[in-house]
Amino acid sequence: MPRSRAQEGQATVELLGLLPVLALVALALWQAVLAGQAAWLAGGAAREAARARALGADPEPAARRALPADLRRGLRVTRDGGDGVRVRVTVPVVVGHRGALGSVGARARMEPQA
Repeated sequence: MPRSRAQEGQATVELLGLLPVLALVALALWQAVLAGQAAWLAGGAAREAARARALGADPEPAARRALPADLRRGLRVTRDGGDGVRVRVTVPVVVGHRGALGSVGARARMEPQA
């Protein structure tokens, strides 16, 4: 099918219009990956904190050591009932250096060691 002279370059213009949408989708996917990673790392930090508490140590330093530096800033460790520990971390934002997208948390429990 022959193209008219007015249609030349139309695909390029359409692609340029689609690039911002693709960039926003990529940012949203990356943000979801960061939220998932924060939740996974919070689980590991909760297990380390529960282990420290079961051994009679302070759980917060153990949780802090189990997290990368960017997640340590928003760390909250609370004792959860008998032997449990709850860890919450803030989810970092992809664009911008301030603020957070919310927080994710995890619980862990270990029996005290004699």
